[in-house]
Amino acid sequence: MTVHRSPGFYNAQLGGARKKIELWLDKDRDKPVSIVLWGVGDHGGGPSRRDLADLAELIKANPAVVHSTPEAYFKELRESGMALPRVKYPLNPWAVGCYTSQIRIKQKHRRLENEIFMLEKMAAAAALQGLMDYPREAIHEALRDLMTSEFHDILPGSSIQPVEDAALRLLDHGLEIVSRLKARAFFTLAGGQPKAAEGEIPILIYNPHPYPVTGVFECEFQLADQNWQDGKVTVPLVHQDGRPIPCQLEKEVSNLNLDWRKREVFRATIAPGQMTRFDCKLELRDKAPLPAVQPEDGVFHFKTDDLEAAISTRTGLMDKYAVGGFDFLKAGALQPLVIDDDEDPWGMRVRAYRDVAGGFGLMSPEKGTAFSGVRHGVIPSVRVIEDGPVRTVVQVVLAWGDSFICQTYKLPKQGAEVEVQVRVHWNEKNRMLKLAVPTTLEGGEYLGQVAYGREAFPADGNEMVGQQWLAVTGGGKALTVINDGTYGSDCKDGELRLSLLRSPAYSGHPIGQRPVMPQDRYSPRIDQGERLYHFWINGGDAEERLATVDREALARNQRPFALSFFPPGTGAAPHPAAVVDDASVLLTAFKQSEQGGRYIIRLFEPTGQTRRTTLEIPAADVRREVALGKFEIKTLRLDPAKGTLEEVTLLE
Repeated sequence: MTVHRSPGFYNAQLGGARKKIELWLDKDRDKPVSIVLWGVGDHGGGPSRRDLADLAELIKANPAVVHSTPEAYFKELRESGMALPRVKYPLNPWAVGCYTSQIRIKQKHRRLENEIFMLEKMAAAAALQGLMDYPREAIHEALRDLMTSEFHDILPGSSIQPVEDAALRLLDHGLEIVSRLKARAFFTLAGGQPKAAEGEIPILIYNPHPYPVTGVFECEFQLADQNWQDGKVTVPLVHQDGRPIPCQLEKEVSNLNLDWRKREVFRATIAPGQMTRFDCKLELRDKAPLPAVQPEDGVFHFKTDDLEAAISTRTGLMDKYAVGGFDFLKAGALQPLVIDDDEDPWGMRVRAYRDVAGGFGLMSPEKGTAFSGVRHGVIPSVRVIEDGPVRTVVQVVLAWGDSFICQTYKLPKQGAEVEVQVRVHWNEKNRMLKLAVPTTLEGGEYLGQVAYGREAFPADGNEMVGQQWLAVTGGGKALTVINDGTYGSDCKDGELRLSLLRSPAYSGHPIGQRPVMPQDRYSPRIDQGERLYHFWINGGDAEERLATVDREALARNQRPFALSFFPPGTGAAPHPAAVVDDASVLLTAFKQSEQGGRYIIRLFEPTGQTRRTTLEIPAADVRREVALGKFEIKTLRLDPAKGTLEEVTLLE
């Protein structure tokens, strides 16, 4: 691919275009073809009458100078035979602060993007089987909200505060559209489910992915009536196909201190491309005591067949994470670090954020109790808040300066994937917050997901940008970290640091040695207040980890839709939308074509290996073997009327 990167600024001051071009001519006179950008103002610049008149005189004296277009420039460049340098390294990083600034916009953009993809898959599955009309115009309206938020000072987080407010409102508008349509598609796809048995509560989960998804699922529901008996609690026991599966009751989101609302957590496997049914059978039991797990020698020890972990009661940090007997993390892992920063949201003058001002430390029991809002008694600052057959949940409260963090570890009883939830209350200025993940894989590779691919990043401490997952590998092992809405990170000496937020000025543009901020008043700062993050950490053999992490990341970002719903018992169960038999290939899109009547299916090979997979579309009675090259995107167009599946370009 031939590209051009314009040296210097792309604009010119009013009346300064001729001078800029004359300087350009002196520098580039020996080149057979070159290009210069000019214009007044930001966002590309515009022509002024004064500059156009000046340039008309210049062009008379220099006939080789012409007003032109990028397309004409590249055509003439190719025809000139001019030798061009070959660039084999990433063009990033630049403006590295933009990977993190205004994190709420980035999180909501990620969420809307994935919700649209998921809605398209659900709506296509329903429309393909004649169960509902495909909501084309409504999806396009949500897409317009998404694309508007991608303007170059909105998504990077370099806008003023009113723009941030407008962008969040815009993204919420798109999310509301999608939420309503997803609910409609869900109820449509729930057709054919039998009525619930007397006294049972059904939970339905729709899987948009064309392969089974195994994990921990959560769902809340209301009991038919309130239980006012002191000392008694209603316990739902989850069954799948009549068999009990691991489940536990956890604190519901509401705070109505009554046996009525339930939050059920269970581990299960859901079928590809369709609805999976679970049934909760209710039992009235004596109230269970608080979790009885106790620390030993200042450490909460956790051990299963798959995982060994330890969380210190002295620091609140993870001192051990071992899978298959191999230690992936050093002691003191998952500490939130405070990094020295400045007022510039772009990060124009830096390549790295490595100057540690301090680390969050464990609150005293008294301070932690007050922060937690507890009024009766004093509670420890490291405590087990949930424990059962599915997982143990450990909650930690930390502080630094004027800021606080509630960090939650969710440790599974099966598997090795640990979920870490970080709830930040931030009130610092000119600081950055990172989460430190010090691995034992020193000298290994630092990898990250990029758009339709993966990339080996330099592990030199410079700030990099990745998508849904990062990994550190070495010695045949890999530690992967999935996120649901962060992008910046760095790695050095095996320590991965995840960038959570920054607190520069709104549009704080550095110019020379001038102060960026007014020095005579209070000025609002970016990302003050409460922010929430989720990460999923998993370790294992590198080949297995890197073969499955893309699917795991997609399942975390396009989460199967779980809802407690009492079906009427009418209709027929829909067919699965799509099924693939390969262990790694992703279905990144399944939607109706722009012309209507046909459907677009997009498959992607995410591991850098050539693969063959069988794609089945049961709803259209279509089955086809598909070959994919390394990191290949393959777009297929389904004509259900003809029962045909043909390969088309990305433009469909």
